[in-house]
Amino acid sequence: MTRAIIIGAPRSGSGKTSVTIGILRALARRGLKVRGAKSGPDYIDPGFHTAATGLDGVNLDSWAMSPALLNALAGNATEDADFIFLESAMGLFDGIPAAPGRSGSAADLARLYGLPVLLVLDVSGQSTTAAAVAKGFATYDPDVRMAGVVLNRLGSERHRRLCGEAIEAIGLPVVGAILRDPSLNLPERHLGLVQAGENQNLMAHLDRLADMVEQSLDLDAIMALAAPFAPAPGDFGDALPPPGQRIALAQDAAFTFLYPHVATHWRKAGAEIVPFSPLADQAPAADCDVCWLPGGYPELHAGRLANAANFRAGMGAFSATKPVHGECGGFMVLGETLEDAEGEAHKMLGLLGHSTSFAKRKMNLGYREARLRADCPLGAEGTLIRGHEFHYAQMTATGNDEPLADLADGQGNPLGASGYRRGKVSGTFFHAIARGASMIPKSGNRFSE
Repeated sequence: MTRAIIIGAPRSGSGKTSVTIGILRALARRGLKVRGAKSGPDYIDPGFHTAATGLDGVNLDSWAMSPALLNALAGNATEDADFIFLESAMGLFDGIPAAPGRSGSAADLARLYGLPVLLVLDVSGQSTTAAAVAKGFATYDPDVRMAGVVLNRLGSERHRRLCGEAIEAIGLPVVGAILRDPSLNLPERHLGLVQAGENQNLMAHLDRLADMVEQSLDLDAIMALAAPFAPAPGDFGDALPPPGQRIALAQDAAFTFLYPHVATHWRKAGAEIVPFSPLADQAPAADCDVCWLPGGYPELHAGRLANAANFRAGMGAFSATKPVHGECGGFMVLGETLEDAEGEAHKMLGLLGHSTSFAKRKMNLGYREARLRADCPLGAEGTLIRGHEFHYAQMTATGNDEPLADLADGQGNPLGASGYRRGKVSGTFFHAIARGASMIPKSGNRFSE
């Protein structure tokens, strides 16, 4: 039976990702079938999990996914894995307030599946106080069990002894102690880590993390802490259906953000994904039924996209007769202009009338519910889609296109109209994860399942 453990921490930046990737790579090098999973919305970390193990990473999101879909994805993840290491997003208990069991936190998954937690503590700037933090985690929720602790960013052997002895005195085993080493940090940019596919000498860096883990963690003890992982039966009824039989998918360094579970379900449902590269000046294949421009980093490649004449002409011809949808970065490229970080405006496809700027930055982050105002590749009019927003770009001109959806935050509070549609073209900053379980709005124009 597959065994699993959650890797959690008090906050982002504690070192969860480096520890997770190092463990995954170290165990894969031992010949074990090991898979990484990520709680919550995250495109980037599953790519590193996949690179480290050779098995596709998966997102498990208790807020965006219905229980049936969550169980189906979790069950699929266990089919060919000896161990699953489930990395928490943000802090272990962080999620939507007042949404018990559906908050989006990794703690939801710990309760639902009875999985223990390996707690990663950044102990820089503290010593025995680390025991108070660990005790708080151990007692905060009796249904979320701390199984062991990894001390991260230690300054010395004395530092390790002070922290470790204090934590073990409260009954928690310390199964790892990592000295501070900035050279092990993965490079970052504005949306998180630089993606796995963009890292030069990626495997060498993953192997360095694995070497660190072999030296600093008791991997046999960690494997012994993992618990049997046997999700209840589920189904894919709330998965996003394929928007067509043959899907032209933009795929290169500018367009990368498509959730693994979405693409996997499309293929299992019988659809064919036909990738093309706008940065290589390729157009969508004319025999496809629909074109999808996912999110990514078009702001880093705006000049090349503006000069991609074949891409521009091909998108114009395709959109005249067939649906086109853009998410976040894809939505930006569908507009009139995109202003890069230096303030230079670049002409985009002009298939929608808005313009965006990365120079005038403001972070937009959070879970979202979108109720579609019209049929589009996301679904039929009235469909409720759950997902999230995470972008720094701002709208500088709105154009005159029709709104695509009515948007609400993760608690159902209305945020107003979102996205645009014109003819067969649609787009929004909103990233779709799954369909909601209900199409009926609550009274007061709030959205709910």
